[in-house]
Amino acid sequence: MSERDFHPAAVADAADEAVEGIRLILLVDDSAAQRAMLRKMLERMGFDVIEAETGSQALEIADSQPIDLVVSDWMMPGMDGIALCRAFRALERDHYGYFILLTAKTDKADVREAFETGADDFLSKPVDSGELRARIHAGERIVRMQRDLAHNNRLLTSVIDELQTLYAALDRDLDEARALQQSLVPQRKFRFPDADVTLLFRPAGQVGGDLVGALPVSDDRVGLYAIDVSGHGIASALMTARIAGLLSGPSPDRNLALESQTDGSVTLRRPDAICNRLNDHLIDEMDTEHYLTAMMADCDLRSGRVTLSQAGHPAALVMAVDGSVRFAGDGGMPLGLLPGPSFDTFEIELAPGERLLILSDGLSECPGAAGGFLEPEGLAELVSQSRALRGVEFFEALMWDVYRFAGGTKMDDDVSGIMVEYRPGR
Repeated sequence: MSERDFHPAAVADAADEAVEGIRLILLVDDSAAQRAMLRKMLERMGFDVIEAETGSQALEIADSQPIDLVVSDWMMPGMDGIALCRAFRALERDHYGYFILLTAKTDKADVREAFETGADDFLSKPVDSGELRARIHAGERIVRMQRDLAHNNRLLTSVIDELQTLYAALDRDLDEARALQQSLVPQRKFRFPDADVTLLFRPAGQVGGDLVGALPVSDDRVGLYAIDVSGHGIASALMTARIAGLLSGPSPDRNLALESQTDGSVTLRRPDAICNRLNDHLIDEMDTEHYLTAMMADCDLRSGRVTLSQAGHPAALVMAVDGSVRFAGDGGMPLGLLPGPSFDTFEIELAPGERLLILSDGLSECPGAAGGFLEPEGLAELVSQSRALRGVEFFEALMWDVYRFAGGTKMDDDVSGIMVEYRPGR
């Protein structure tokens, strides 16, 4: 069977197999006459019978034969019925075996000892045929229930093994998918003459629905995009892969964020135009219930002027040299909800030494260990705490502080971000 194949019909067929009751009885008694009498009774009832004269002989038979029920005299030389019952219970057997002791004893202490040893029932001597039949039928019900339980447990174990195999295959597939999704953001650090751009991309699970990227146009101009697809998991990850395909490539026919100039050169579209084109593509060409939030930015790294268009994404953060933080952006319509929405642009101007941060809501909406959420204001405080760090180290410190706020638990949402460190002239 392939590790990816699961056959519930086979399990159902196995479940329909009949579980047999008592067929083979081991009769143990040092009296040949007693054995002959009991054997005759049992064979008239339709059972197969094996005789043993001693307890040790009976134990050897029980260890090699699929004995369903043992009828044993209590008082025997050598290994008596109690010792035989204890040894019988210690055998490694596939099925439960019922044990009836034949005895003339009626003392409560003796009866308690026998039950504690593992005996299932007693039968007084001399043995009455009708009572023997009734005790065996009662034992048969117990044996059937025990075997049904063991049978169902084996089926359950088989199903669990099947599921574990499937989950292992799924985990391997998801690991491969994670590696492929990480390749959607192949470069996390971009260095320009007057600025550095660093990307953060961490799915909450093996795959996620966030996407960030940079589109360098020249040494002093770069386009940025941050996208958060609704939901989590595989469906969201597939959406991010499709979106990444629309924003990759150096030519306008492959990248909807680019456009051709009359002189044949390629330039970046306005951020609001990118949002419009992406929204149209989601509505017209992608049959999905998912929507996405986005922030598009066009950065002039010579002047520090940044033009942004916000489509439901969290507001951008601008951190001054002294660590103070201000917010930029007031919402906007997410992409993929309605045809033909209007997307506005706004501008910010970075002063030398300032940083622009575009972060997904996986940070600001992170639940705290003590309750509540981090919120934008709490995120701004953590951002300010790490102002002495730069690039990847800054994001590592920020993530560490967010994990501590969450109590050290795994993040519930995907986390992504973009940081532009504006340092003209260095």
